[in-house]
Amino acid sequence: MRQRLARGEESALAELYDGHAPLVRGLAHRFLDDEDAADRVVAEVFAEVWADPTAYEPERGSLRSWLTELTRRRALRHLDERAPDPESRARLEERIRAASAAARADHMVTAMPGSLRTVLELAYVRRRDYREAAAELGVSEDEARRRVRLGLQLLSTAAARTAAEAGPGSERAS
Repeated sequence: MRQRLARGEESALAELYDGHAPLVRGLAHRFLDDEDAADRVVAEVFAEVWADPTAYEPERGSLRSWLTELTRRRALRHLDERAPDPESRARLEERIRAASAAARADHMVTAMPGSLRTVLELAYVRRRDYREAAAELGVSEDEARRRVRLGLQLLSTAAARTAAEAGPGSERAS
């Protein structure tokens, strides 16, 4: 994708947009809580990608992570326009950090296999113990415990990887 964008292939930008615009827009809206500002951020992020596709460095992280960081930076610029005083900016930056964490958690959960996601939902959303989850899913209690344990391990690993990709102090970088 990066090479195709660098060659100026408009179809590559269209594919990237089709695949990632919902993510960028969702994050921008979560960060800014403003439809028009979120639309501007989407346009700015993809314009930045088109202007300099080589800025994405695959060895530093996933394309999704890079687009998330571009979105975060653009959202911070929009917030600077809204909240020039340090106290307001600090509150808004905290909201962005919380929204980023929520978006990462959402992605981690939706990316895991359905059988693990279902048992975690039963255990942590619907407050079922592993016996009740096993009965509801029609699996053994051992299998339900195994799925809960594996699902939690996947979440833990994904969270650690996300934190490592972000690097030290990246939440403050803009």
